[in-house]
Amino acid sequence: MDFKQNIAAVESGATVLGIEFGSTRIKAVLINADFQTIASGSYTWENDLKNGIWTYALPSVWTGVQTCYAHLAADVQSRYHVPIEKIGAIGISAMMHGYLPFDREGKQLAEFRTWRNNMTSAAAAILTDKLQFNIPQRWSIAHLYQALLNGEEHVKELDFFTTLAGYVHWQLSGEKVLGIGDASGMFPIDEKTGSYDTDMLAAFSVLPEVKACSWQIENILPHVLRAGESAGRLTPEGAHLLDPSGRLSAGAQMAPPEGDAGTGMVSTNAVRKRTGNISVGTSAFSMNVLEKPLRQVHRDIDIVTTPEGAPVAMVHTNNCSSDINAWIGLFRDFAQYLGQQVAPDQLYHLLFVHTAKAEPDAGGLLNYNCLSGENITEVENGRPLFLRTPHSRMNLPNFMLSQLYSAFAPLKIGMDILVREEGIRTEVMIAHGGLFKTPIIAQQVLANALNLPITVMNTASEGGAWGMAVLASFAAREEKPALADFLDEQVFRSAESTTLMPEPMGVEGCEKFIERYKAALSVEQSAGVLADE
Repeated sequence: MDFKQNIAAVESGATVLGIEFGSTRIKAVLINADFQTIASGSYTWENDLKNGIWTYALPSVWTGVQTCYAHLAADVQSRYHVPIEKIGAIGISAMMHGYLPFDREGKQLAEFRTWRNNMTSAAAAILTDKLQFNIPQRWSIAHLYQALLNGEEHVKELDFFTTLAGYVHWQLSGEKVLGIGDASGMFPIDEKTGSYDTDMLAAFSVLPEVKACSWQIENILPHVLRAGESAGRLTPEGAHLLDPSGRLSAGAQMAPPEGDAGTGMVSTNAVRKRTGNISVGTSAFSMNVLEKPLRQVHRDIDIVTTPEGAPVAMVHTNNCSSDINAWIGLFRDFAQYLGQQVAPDQLYHLLFVHTAKAEPDAGGLLNYNCLSGENITEVENGRPLFLRTPHSRMNLPNFMLSQLYSAFAPLKIGMDILVREEGIRTEVMIAHGGLFKTPIIAQQVLANALNLPITVMNTASEGGAWGMAVLASFAAREEKPALADFLDEQVFRSAESTTLMPEPMGVEGCEKFIERYKAALSVEQSAGVLADE
């Protein structure tokens, strides 16, 4: 669409808004009928470690989204010289899992417990055994059951619990619903019914701690919706929450709120069976859309769904880029002390490019990027750690390669289970995330680490907010083909991509790094006893 057509789309309310609450940034994008981003806005935020719980205060959710929307509205005004007064459809996405409990009056009962918390090991183990289905620590049902095991008083008043995306959607639309992909990180889903598994609900209900409660589990979970279904409309109160200026009118079609895993699948066109995608950011996860169920239950493999409800094998790691970002900050400070002002993107590019000069095994260097605990490697308390022996080759290229290997190491350990034990093969594995802004480098390291071809699409940099806007556009359409066909035929028909194959020397070098990584894991695990001041 050209400039005048975009103006007409804004004035007529034919645009679509996608908002995603990421771990470090809230982002909003406005797209046109051709799925092109015509404006965007963002807000940087951080979680807090409060009383041993990784959390975000709910007032910061609204400060963040209002600031983010205001930036987007200003971007529209600057580009097209017209205000946003109405929007055709809106979709909300956020980091999956976690625990947000409310009472009958809508009062928050406990701190928002995010996906990052490793505090539900007892509950996750019991539920996995009782349901015969892997329940990860970060899942909402694990947090609820752990609260019951802990004897927390708030569960007596519980009337509703949800994820962050579900909470924001509820406040904007009045609807207590959730997209099936995000819902699958709350409680196991039955693919045939498109809702929570009734046998597992029954098994959960007869647990002694649950039987003692006045509520029924099926009544306090959000209602599940598939992609394309209506999830309500933006209410006047919701419009004011989003835009306190009062300019935005109510009535926008609301899409089922989704998790960042679902929007990652959409933004990389990886929702068909035998496709997969990898998302890297503060955390990292791979999504492999399954043709058939896995042969056995794996504690490191989560079974979630696509936004339409197809089963997906998910390898989720709590840590990815945070440690790299911290080291980049150190190099930035050093440059400033030398009187050099280097833009962040330039600094990442400069340091990443030099990994091409590194030894394939990173010169014997070793790094653990665990800012928080890590389930796959059984690290209870994260402590970022850099190690080397007297004979390691310490130089900048090797150091930066060790950082990238470390970022992908837990993901590789989980993916090896799928590939080597379950024989899972995907026809397409598409990666997206901030680490790929520097072309080639991180993409090649990931290909070597997983020993798989890795594709990066030109739209992948748009991220989850754009993927959520695409889902909102899908929800607003009267005629709805299968989501995979909609993406192939309309959204990605002219998309460009780059695929890199694994390099034999790089694959061998990464395997040597992983051997060292596994051998010294006890050092990282023991470091968790250090007090977090």
